Amino acid sequence: MNKPALKTKDVQDAPIEEIEALTFEIGGETFALEAAIVREILDLLPETIVPGSRPFVNAVINFRGKVIPLADIRVAMGMPTVATTIDSRIVVVEMDFDGMPTLVGLRTDKVNEVTALSMVGSEPPPRVGLRWPPQFIECLIHRGGTFIIFPDLKAIFASTGRSSQPD
Repeated sequence: MNKPALKTKDVQDAPIEEIEALTFEIGGETFALEAAIVREILDLLPETIVPGSRPFVNAVINFRGKVIPLADIRVAMGMPTVATTIDSRIVVVEMDFDGMPTLVGLRTDKVNEVTALSMVGSEPPPRVGLRWPPQFIECLIHRGGTFIIFPDLKAIFASTGRSSQPD
């Protein structure tokens, strides 16, 4: 099994022990992304639905004069959709797609904090027993009696978007 991509090597070829991460909640679960890819955290914005688009990327938003896709990891993970709340936010991340830096908005239920997470105890997801599709999880980090989920955004966006159905 491949090691999680977050366990990258530094200049001395030693595993990175800590990572700065933005933690947020979706469906009562805590997720995290490398803070380095986060460009901005926004209040909810007007969305334009895109007919015929993938179920988890079914809208676009206007971000500082640019049209960017708005993704809902909840749909890709096979979680039920819920109404937005006063805590709901959009996290704008920059990802590399086919060699091009691309901005994408991610719906969240609540943004928590930017924090240092220890990668020493990170583990790949188990292949059975999870309620989320394991191919969409980069790694799990044990912290304070709970797990923080690092989604594999590249795998999610490369999928057909049919929640937990195999491609």
